Amino acid sequence: MNEDHKNKKDEPKVTIETTPETEKAQEIPADEALREEHALPTLTEVIKEQATEDESPLSKSFTLRKILGGDILTTSTIRRQIWVFVLITIFIIIYITNRYSCQQSLIKIDKLNKELQEAKYRALSISSDLTERCRESNVLNILRQNSDSTLHTANQPPFKIQIPEK
Repeated sequence: MNEDHKNKKDEPKVTIETTPETEKAQEIPADEALREEHALPTLTEVIKEQATEDESPLSKSFTLRKILGGDILTTSTIRRQIWVFVLITIFIIIYITNRYSCQQSLIKIDKLNKELQEAKYRALSISSDLTERCRESNVLNILRQNSDSTLHTANQPPFKIQIPEK
C-alpha cells in the first residue's frame, strides 16, 4: 500500500475540470487522464485480448491471400506438426550439403583425371624419344660425329670367353 501511495505521488498530475457548473478542479494521474480522454484500453485489457487464442475453424477453401498472409500458419494443425517441418528442414539442409560435397568431389576427380592423362602423354612422349635415341643407327651416327670418342663398331663377331672351373 505504501509503495502505491508513493508511486501516485511521483506521477505527474493533470488538472481536469469535472463539470463547467461546479468549476471544481480535480487532480488525477496523467496516464489515467489520457485514457479517459481518448478511451484507451488499459495494459491488462490489452494483455487479456492478446492472451486469448480464439482460432477460427479450419476453412475448406485456402486462397492465395490466406497462404501469403500467414493465416495458414496460425492453425492448430500447423502448430502440432512443427517438429515435422523442422525435420523436413533438417533433411533439406543435409541433402543440399551432400549434393555440394558430391559436386566438389566430382570436380576434384575430373581435375585429377586430366592430370593423369597429361602425365601419361608426357611419359609416352619421353619413352618414344628415348627409344629413338637408343636405336643402333642413331648411336652410330652420334659416335661418328664425335671424333674424340674411342668407341667404334666391331669388325669381328663377338665370341665367348670360357673360364675353366676349378
